[in-house]
Amino acid sequence: MANHENIQLTSAELAALHQNYLGDTMSMFVFGHFLETVEDSEIKTVVEHALDISRQHVEGIKETFVKENIPIPIGFTDQDVNKRAPRLFSDPFYLYYIKHMARGGLAIYGFIQPHMFRDDILSFYTKCLQSTIELNNEATDLLKKKGLSVRPAYIPYPDKNEFIHKQSFLSGFMGDKRPLTGMEITHLFGNIQTNKLGEALATGFSQVAQSKKVTKYFLRGKEIAEKHIKVFSEYLRVENLPVPMTWDHEVSKSQEAPFSDKLMMFHFGIMNFSGSGNYGMSVAASQRKDIAAIYARLNAEILLYAEDGANIMIDEGWLEQPPLAADRNDLAKT
Repeated sequence: MANHENIQLTSAELAALHQNYLGDTMSMFVFGHFLETVEDSEIKTVVEHALDISRQHVEGIKETFVKENIPIPIGFTDQDVNKRAPRLFSDPFYLYYIKHMARGGLAIYGFIQPHMFRDDILSFYTKCLQSTIELNNEATDLLKKKGLSVRPAYIPYPDKNEFIHKQSFLSGFMGDKRPLTGMEITHLFGNIQTNKLGEALATGFSQVAQSKKVTKYFLRGKEIAEKHIKVFSEYLRVENLPVPMTWDHEVSKSQEAPFSDKLMMFHFGIMNFSGSGNYGMSVAASQRKDIAAIYARLNAEILLYAEDGANIMIDEGWLEQPPLAADRNDLAKT
């Protein structure tokens, strides 16, 4: 990416590039280890594509930071991966993982892209969005081909147009509860899937973490994910709608860590951020008050868990500081 006539990066552009660099250096080593252990040739192709995208992002951001004389974040290095470690997850899990990481990427890039203004950065994030769409479609197609796709429930087509005439449509705490809307089903289904991914990652990471404090943190995350899955699943079961399957069986019995505790904790930080964002969107999309209230309550639990994780990373010296605004009060004292 070129230096466009010395136009300074905005706070949004600088923050996005910094966070992107951290996330993509993590992804490079995660996908790199997947590539070392994957056996299915078709899934290997998707892993290679995911790895290539992360590498392109890292190189593009690094180039911009060098030209802008901005220190390149440390992110993650070869010290954060053990290439000789056996697989921690199965080949199908690699595919599920890429599908859901692409989903998270689409949400993030979809938010970031409209906030970019410098031509080179706008172009970069437009390409990030396009490449992530391509990766999502590739993973989705292969999941369907292999009979592994997990789709949201089917509901009847409406046979006429109707308007809502009673405020009880918005209720849900007392009396008869109306059936779920298609959008409410979509969010419940998606949040169950995200929590099942977190549950499987927490299971695997807890087996290989070096620090007892980190192991305990992952086991707590697994309990939270299981609780949230149970809550969301009950809404679908009441409507006789299918609940996504668990991925516990996709975790191996290996106790040799493929990744550092620092990388795994950062990974959970990203998942906490993504999960909280998902719940926020789900509140807005849920017209039944009881469902919106559940999301708000469970989101508070995620935020507390995320704060505890950040504290662990700070204590261990693992959390890189993002770009900050100038401290005018401090500057006035000098």
